[in-house]
Amino acid sequence: MKYGISNELKGKVAFIHEGAVNCSLGIELPTGDIVTSSITMGSLQKLGLKVGDTAYACFKATDVIVACD
Repeated sequence: MKYGISNELKGKVAFIHEGAVNCSLGIELPTGDIVTSSITMGSLQKLGLKVGDTAYACFKATDVIVACD
């Protein structure tokens, strides 16, 4: 996977709170801190993420993007 974002934090999916259109997803970092992001339900399905999966919080300036291997 290649992308033009310099900052990424690797962790485990701690929670997923699904809504009608979007979901709130938390990634727990090795420090115990949790990074939270709002993504569409379509993106959640495309990524196939579940609680406990490894994921990355990728961010640039004002955006946070969730990614996985």
